[in-house]
Amino acid sequence: MDESLKVEAIFSDETDTYRTPASPKIGDSIKIRIQTAKGVFDSVDIHYNDKNVKMYIHETTDLLDVYEVEIKKLTKDIEYYFSLVKGDIEYYFNKIGFNINLDMQYNFKIRLNFETPVWAKGAVMYQILVDRFCNGDPKNDVVDNEYIYLDKPVSKVSNWYQYPNVDDVREFYGGDLQGVIDKMDYLKDLGIDAIYFNPLFVSPSNHKYDVQDYDYIDPHLGVIINDINKPLSVDKQDNKYAEMYIKRTTDLENLKASNELMRKLIEMAHARGIKVILDGVFNHCGSFNKWMDREEFYQKAKNYPSGAYNDKNSMYNKYFKWSKDEWPENDGYDGWWGHKTLPKLNYEGSSELEEYILNVAREWVSPPYNADGWRLDVAADLGYSKEFNHLFWKKFRKVVKEANPSAIIIAEHYGNPKDWLMGDEWDTVMNYDAFMEPISWFLTGMEKHSDDSNSGLIGNAESFDDAMRYNMATMHTESLQVSMNELSNHDHSRFLTRTNKIVGRIYDKGPEAAAIGVNKGIFKEAIIMQMTWPGAPTIYYGDEAGLTGWTDPDNRRTYPWEREDLELLSFYKEAIKMHKSYDTFKTGSVKIIYKNFNMLAYARWDKKNIIISAFNNNDIEEEMELPVWILGARESDVFSRVMKTDIANYCTEEKKYRVEKSGLYIKLAPFSSVVLVKLKGES
Repeated sequence: MDESLKVEAIFSDETDTYRTPASPKIGDSIKIRIQTAKGVFDSVDIHYNDKNVKMYIHETTDLLDVYEVEIKKLTKDIEYYFSLVKGDIEYYFNKIGFNINLDMQYNFKIRLNFETPVWAKGAVMYQILVDRFCNGDPKNDVVDNEYIYLDKPVSKVSNWYQYPNVDDVREFYGGDLQGVIDKMDYLKDLGIDAIYFNPLFVSPSNHKYDVQDYDYIDPHLGVIINDINKPLSVDKQDNKYAEMYIKRTTDLENLKASNELMRKLIEMAHARGIKVILDGVFNHCGSFNKWMDREEFYQKAKNYPSGAYNDKNSMYNKYFKWSKDEWPENDGYDGWWGHKTLPKLNYEGSSELEEYILNVAREWVSPPYNADGWRLDVAADLGYSKEFNHLFWKKFRKVVKEANPSAIIIAEHYGNPKDWLMGDEWDTVMNYDAFMEPISWFLTGMEKHSDDSNSGLIGNAESFDDAMRYNMATMHTESLQVSMNELSNHDHSRFLTRTNKIVGRIYDKGPEAAAIGVNKGIFKEAIIMQMTWPGAPTIYYGDEAGLTGWTDPDNRRTYPWEREDLELLSFYKEAIKMHKSYDTFKTGSVKIIYKNFNMLAYARWDKKNIIISAFNNNDIEEEMELPVWILGARESDVFSRVMKTDIANYCTEEKKYRVEKSGLYIKLAPFSSVVLVKLKGES
């Protein structure tokens, strides 16, 4: 492309630097801007709603021209793009950048009245799988042989530091809500803004994605007041004898006390400025669920309506889809992905079920609990048609936002989420496509499960840039700024393990191998990316303490209390502190300004700051020339280094870098990163 166009300087986005207000409401007037290098283009137009409007230079410097247009009193959603004319050639700019051709699916969009919670923009979140975090109340621990799960008895792991076994799903370490309460000040000191809990409702598994009762917190995580010390005996390995489990999970006093402990936990978190997000598993329940009652727990507990598995006339029959008319013990129900332990909920067949779940959604974000939002498990799978799925999530948003307008709705989703992010369903997604995957491929060459590697993607800055631009372009900026940006979680290998670039799982490599050959320099690069990229950086418990692990179940190791990597923990605290020091990281623009093999730099900026994050993922020292003139930085302007990382250390000692020949020249050690800040108006 013609170098005289100085394409690298052309920029616009949906932040308030280039759109005021950034998220308009019906009736608002809006000013839209685009910047170019000074004096390059003959004309710049904006195209929206079949209109072509000439833009005028609003601001100019010796480096840049900023064009602006005002659109009066918006009455409907619009989408727009820019055309830039040089001579007899017309070029285009939209969310994926500058081009001679126009792909209109990536145009800028204005969705009137769509705002995500302000508190969640750039919020530092912390994900807790409760059974593996901290055991604060041994009295509620699952005991050996308490019940049968997936054809085998459950067991209590006595050694907190023991690696998870390959067949881990029925093993319990004893972590609970009291343990989280006990460590609340640790979380506050770490610097987090929100806790995201994996499921907490009554469930027979340690991960609890097979809900047994949506109304109550599991007493094994909460409080057990009334108990029977009677696990299954060797000669009675059958759930029809599981009196201890039935008492613990159906006794109303236990259930109410557990809910009260959850209320107390949320209250304590709020007192420390920490929000609480719950995990909603609404596509399917578990076969132990009181509506299905395959194990007959609720039939034996009495005072509960009969479940659909054994009673054709159960009030819950329509909650499920059946392929057989064979009762009792009818196993002809539809299971999610064929799993009979995960009965799929049949919303289309029961308005009562829909209302029940919507009430659950409402209740937990309302007083007295006041949770701050939901993460939605396999959200796109809910229902039996896409049409119903969208209809349900519209209703879900309505009841949640009416109950708690500042609650956030985050969906687990793989693939393009744009159809759900139109302002009337989800707020955002767990950001696999525009965060976790591109970062994992670029820094480690590893797939997020450690199941595969790709030598063509490691260090491939062009691929990273493309993945980020195209996937970010599917989201409104309101969604992007609150997206859950994770390096690790309960479904994928620990990022620190991915830095060893070994393909494997616990069953073929063993747990010890997950820590062999890891590179903390690469891990610290990833953490700096996480803390400086748009979105809500979300820490999977124990990452900050140096936990390693293959994909699940090995990624669900216990938090290593008293065995933490203290240098890494200290670094995390400083990285979080840096992230929270600049609103630029919450709502600023982003642009990649340097790309080379295993090398990358990008800028974040707003009306106050210009911040540059630069990375050298090579095993030798490298130098970068960063074209900061495209950000408006002038000759002799000074950037201050606020963070430096490498394999062995990190440093927050300030160092000055002066702009020379329109650029910054910096040297980076092997596997290192730096963050540079310039306050606008300062030289």
